[in-house]
Amino acid sequence: MNGGPSGFNNAPVTRAFVIACALFTVFFGIQGRSNRLGLSYMDIFGKFRIWKLVVSVFAFSSTPELMFGLYLLYYFRVFERQIGSNKYSVFILFSMTFSLLLVVIALALLKDLAKNLVASGPYGLIFASFVPFFFDIPVSTRFRVFGVRFSDKSFIYLAGLQLLLSSWKRSILPGVCGILAGFIYRLNILRIRKAKFPEFITSLFSRLSWPSVGGPPAAPSRGNLPSFAGRPVERNYPSSMPSSAMEPSEDSIATLVSMGFDRNNARQALVQARNDVNVATNILLEAQSH
Repeated sequence: MNGGPSGFNNAPVTRAFVIACALFTVFFGIQGRSNRLGLSYMDIFGKFRIWKLVVSVFAFSSTPELMFGLYLLYYFRVFERQIGSNKYSVFILFSMTFSLLLVVIALALLKDLAKNLVASGPYGLIFASFVPFFFDIPVSTRFRVFGVRFSDKSFIYLAGLQLLLSSWKRSILPGVCGILAGFIYRLNILRIRKAKFPEFITSLFSRLSWPSVGGPPAAPSRGNLPSFAGRPVERNYPSSMPSSAMEPSEDSIATLVSMGFDRNNARQALVQARNDVNVATNILLEAQSH
């Protein structure tokens, strides 16, 4: 599983977020201030260091955390491709804000247990993304290692577990708060999944972010896929056309394979959908439900 075609094609928000996390982490690392990152009770209820609140959602405290964190953020770009950059921006803002609120509440309750309890980094977004990953990304392959059963999703879970335990007590709390934020988003509290930013805000990411590295852009997403947004499958499939006139692109096939679908089935669905990734996904999901 690689999250689709290589690079950040059709994922400008993810690209901007990854760049911001890397720059913040490197900046504080060069200054030798990495060990001062992270939130404590005094940062919120004592001196109220607003800069730590901002930095805590971007900068990692160590190089291993940065490596695993950026890998997971890069993989989870598949969700931006599914629901679109606008709604993915809402998901980012909601998951980080709600998880940070839970962290602040936990600090208020656990103020006497640790001096610096919470690790720094976008743990809220990363672990909120594990909720749709668990429920909506199907397993495509299974295998055994020394008698233990694994799947292609196991590597993502192992990377998440490594990040969750990277700083032991300091990283568990923001990770758990991120998972709770992901569940709240999935439950569509206050209809959060239908919220959108003004289009000009998310379009800024496309103009300001660095160019994508990789092949040509994948087929654009024009609506919410049922796998992530939980909306009914639309059945307005295109009429059949000769296969020679609509050979699907490799990027479109790779996008569906990254969601866990079989390559041959993905190709056939794209042929039927005239290379529309959204419609092909609906076809494959309906086939699985029967």
